[in-house]
Amino acid sequence: MSRLFARGRRTVPARPVPGTALAEAVGLHVRLGQREVLAGIELSARAGEVLALVGPNGAGKSTLLGALAADLPAASGEVRIDGRPVGDWSAPDLALRRSVLPQSAALSFPFPVEDVVRMGRAPWAGTPFAESDEEAVATAMAAAEVTAFAARPFSALSGGERARVALARVLAQRAPLLLLDEPTAALDLRHQELVLRICRERAAAGDAVVVVLHDLGLAAAYADRTAVLHDGRIAADGPPAEVFEDALLSRVYRQPVEVLPHPRTGAPLVVPVRVAENVAEHAGDPSPEHAVIPRGMPS
Repeated sequence: MSRLFARGRRTVPARPVPGTALAEAVGLHVRLGQREVLAGIELSARAGEVLALVGPNGAGKSTLLGALAADLPAASGEVRIDGRPVGDWSAPDLALRRSVLPQSAALSFPFPVEDVVRMGRAPWAGTPFAESDEEAVATAMAAAEVTAFAARPFSALSGGERARVALARVLAQRAPLLLLDEPTAALDLRHQELVLRICRERAAAGDAVVVVLHDLGLAAAYADRTAVLHDGRIAADGPPAEVFEDALLSRVYRQPVEVLPHPRTGAPLVVPVRVAENVAEHAGDPSPEHAVIPRGMPS
């Protein structure tokens, strides 16, 4: 793999200026088969911030991430990476500019964990930065807390361990744009927090991080911006404190919710309004005044 990337001349990207758009979707439409999955998306991921993509199942989050990664073609509109249309970049040049963590990590051969992480360094073969391979691999493994099982076969790991090894591979790649698809799905509470802290650290170091999340609490606590997707469109885009609003989330998720400020940090807490609680409180009383209506929604 390293020999493949080492062939040809490539332009090593400079460190991005804070606020620079490292990935942009402009009027983006994506079709999968006969179905239009994304319609008219306008979105940018900027250096120095964490952008969380949230929304219900089937809203188009993973499709949007795949389009930003240049893994899915646009039916119309455009995706730009580092200021240029994705089609203008060769695969090796693209690999220097963006790293991608898919939802699931699978390998056909029982590579040791350290070798899997080292695969993230392949794009830098033949560049002066190849001299940093060992340090980059060691640092990434330590950050993802996988050093202890560096010699174990990837196939022998649990789902959560595999997810962390896959994250370490992405970190070792050291591309300025990180695209992470549900990186916390297989993780316990400690490692969910670890992954989002790493996202914040990468943004603080000047990278742009785009992360698909289902946990709105994590998005509210760690994201600078949140794009809420609904039926293939962006229903809202902005800081979580502005975007996470009762009526909007209740409509998008088709589940009544209440948004409350965290008592210490002030970050939004999204709490489902559970009908069972209301039924228990007003058992036997079918009157309309006891219907469950989330705060901020019209009665």
